[in-house]
Amino acid sequence: MTHRPAILIMQRHLAPLTAFLEATYTVYRFWEGPPVEARDDIRAMIVAGEYPIDKHLIESLPNLELLACFTSGYDGIDIDWCRARGLPVTHAPGVNHEDVADHALGLILAARRQIAAGDRQMRAGGWTVDVRTITPSLHGQRVGIVGLGRIGAALARRAEALRMSVRWWSPRDRTTDWPRADSLLELARDSDILVVACRADDANIGLVSREVIDALGPDGLLVNVARGQLVDETALIAALREGRLGQAALDVFEDEPTDAARWADVPNTVLTPHTAGATTEAVQGMLMLLMQNLQAAFAGQPLVSPVVDPSPGS
Repeated sequence: MTHRPAILIMQRHLAPLTAFLEATYTVYRFWEGPPVEARDDIRAMIVAGEYPIDKHLIESLPNLELLACFTSGYDGIDIDWCRARGLPVTHAPGVNHEDVADHALGLILAARRQIAAGDRQMRAGGWTVDVRTITPSLHGQRVGIVGLGRIGAALARRAEALRMSVRWWSPRDRTTDWPRADSLLELARDSDILVVACRADDANIGLVSREVIDALGPDGLLVNVARGQLVDETALIAALREGRLGQAALDVFEDEPTDAARWADVPNTVLTPHTAGATTEAVQGMLMLLMQNLQAAFAGQPLVSPVVDPSPGS
């Protein structure tokens, strides 16, 4: 084995991490080709949590000590599978939830007040003396939040500050400052704006189904800052085209990067390319936790931010 610990970065968009890691570690990048010659040297694998892990690759690395998830979410990682093999998993909790909540609020504003549509209208010469756009106030809008974890609670506080009322739902009850709906369907039916902010797992794929979308209705706004697979995207697009749903504001998609052509003729949407949590400060926090976890793992010390409880439904 090499004297410097060797690590393997899996996803290409994590390539900028190389510059911070090379001073201390021998770095391999999976997209440059599977590191067959280094299989005995690699001691840590760095991944983005939304991507499924390569179990065959993991099993081919006999000295792998750590699966380091750069992101907060780790829904692509089979935690029980890793745990059964004695492979610890770390992630970056509590780093970007405020930023994601900010982005969710920005999507609400952009959609409800037609900010993005107004920008396009002006650039196309659509603002004339005969045209005046009237949009609804946020005051009194009913916001339903799916999942009241860190992101959901941060958004609830922001929504209240803008004079909106807040309710929430998740499979598990908890003590909060806001009332919980008895079901997701009830939450959608009684909301003007439905925000998906829960953790994704194998049990809640398609959680926001056609039935939930129809319950939100032709005046409703669906916002998703969690994971794309939580929403039945085909049903969502059909509802927007048919007028059964008023608006959608999305930062995440079933397949990423999503095909632009899929959304080209879908009306009443505001779309961003999975950037809700990608602030400079959040990325710096993720990097700090990654470095601390790598250092602890290779020194035989307790990990700084291990995944402890994979329970769903936050």
